[in-house]
Amino acid sequence: METISGQSDLLLTYHRQGEGICITRVEAGGPQVIVPEEIRGVPVTAIGHHAFAPGHRQGEGEQIRVAWAASGELTGDNAALESVTLPASLRSVGDYAFYNCAALRQVALWGSTLDWGGSVWMNCRSLSGFRIHLPDERAEVLSYLADELSRELDVTLIYPDGGEARLLFPEYREDYVENGPAHHFDYAIYGPGYPYHHCFRQRALDLREYDGLWPGMLAMDHDPACALRLAWYRLRWPRGLSAEAEQGYLTYLARRGEDVLAWLLERRDTRGLSWFLSRTSLDKAALERACGLARRLGCAEGVALLLEEQHRRFPTGKDKIFDL
Repeated sequence: METISGQSDLLLTYHRQGEGICITRVEAGGPQVIVPEEIRGVPVTAIGHHAFAPGHRQGEGEQIRVAWAASGELTGDNAALESVTLPASLRSVGDYAFYNCAALRQVALWGSTLDWGGSVWMNCRSLSGFRIHLPDERAEVLSYLADELSRELDVTLIYPDGGEARLLFPEYREDYVENGPAHHFDYAIYGPGYPYHHCFRQRALDLREYDGLWPGMLAMDHDPACALRLAWYRLRWPRGLSAEAEQGYLTYLARRGEDVLAWLLERRDTRGLSWFLSRTSLDKAALERACGLARRLGCAEGVALLLEEQHRRFPTGKDKIFDL
């Protein structure tokens, strides 16, 4: 069997499809997979039906081994697969391509992949993170992902100019409840996420509409931790963010200042901590409690930042004047 070098240990089954390669089966040698851009000089343009599905039958076509420096054993069981990076050359993904990849958490892909089959992510219960390289401002592929997955999504968009946006799409749930007396089922939507997952116009992402949903989300029963992260992401990655929306997010975070400090300290995000302290006015007691948490967490840099902020806002001691 031919072996080529790559960035993951893989056994691939593939065949020619038009001007490109269709991968019909992927057997991984570890929890992270980077699918190659080409095989034998031909670009990989398609991922076939059930290609990553654990326990699925062998794909049709030739086989080739992809070897990485840190070679791992190829078990053929993708149930432990945690992250996948798809190639820029990819144009289509088949039905149930990642069926039952229950441990899959993160997928990196390109916005030029616009042909997606049915139920691609079925039973990928841990999947929530996407990193998408965009060919333009429209972010069309995101409209498919947001419509297909009703769970909470953490999405990073990389634009052609190098700028980034990080967006959180809250979870929602659709349900049909039997209405016996009326002899029909009532349709209900739970959670504030539905409008976020559908803030697209002709498949193009509308950031102004996304930000406009914020007051409505706060008015509904929502997850405070989700709201905190959504506001934080928009402020720290403010692509297309208006001054009015910025103030709304910042006001919310300032009101939950201690929760924000705790979250940042637990993540060891000292750059974010410095940024937040420079934009809010927390009282002395809140800063002292945050400083105590930083000590318990062993976050020395966080302690230093908080002590410096306390000294700046609430200086202690008396100025001494010496008269000669």
